[in-house]
Amino acid sequence: MNNAILLIEDDDSLRRGICVKLKKEGYDVLCAETLAAANALFSANRVSLIICDIGLPDGSGLDFCREVRRESNVMFLFLTAQDTEIDMVNGYEAGADDYITKPFPLMVLISKVNAIMRRTKPEEKFVICSGDIMFDLKQNRAKRSGAYLSLTANEQKLLLLFLKNPMQVLSKNQLLESLWDSGGNFVDENTLAVNIRRLREKIETDPSHPVYIKNIRGLGYIWERACETK
Repeated sequence: MNNAILLIEDDDSLRRGICVKLKKEGYDVLCAETLAAANALFSANRVSLIICDIGLPDGSGLDFCREVRRESNVMFLFLTAQDTEIDMVNGYEAGADDYITKPFPLMVLISKVNAIMRRTKPEEKFVICSGDIMFDLKQNRAKRSGAYLSLTANEQKLLLLFLKNPMQVLSKNQLLESLWDSGGNFVDENTLAVNIRRLREKIETDPSHPVYIKNIRGLGYIWERACETK
């Protein structure tokens, strides 16, 4: 997850205090005290959240928020002493996702930041699909056409390696390394060939004319179907 935060605050002590607290929470923090510096940092970095004062030495945070909104849907939080109802309305209309008025307890800010960052976290994907093959990473089990496959440990390792590296040739050495067990027991090429053959028998409609695992002579094997994660 990208957990970078751009903090724009011209009060030195407040900026340092917020920065230290956010870093203790595990966030990467980019700090600016002017809009010019903020623009440069925003252009050069990927951030998930902008925390911005409204009254800044070289302009208004409201204008900066509007500019950001024209090109990005990054989360935006105003942190300002402007606390009237109209100030808040202006902040939200400029494109802010949230608004905190000064003075404020640091833990309130941190709670809001954590809540916002949880919303920006991409949904984890635990299933890999390719054709009629599905591998559930949570259950550590594979299916073909909805029916569970009975795979040995080596066959399962091979299948997962192929599914994680579709459409690219995997050398015999790469495949052998994936079958090297925790006890350091090496699997030779003959055993690899046997495992590939048995895996084909379980996933291919016609193992003698495979559509998933194909041999690239002199190079290795390739999973010749696209994969997607869900």
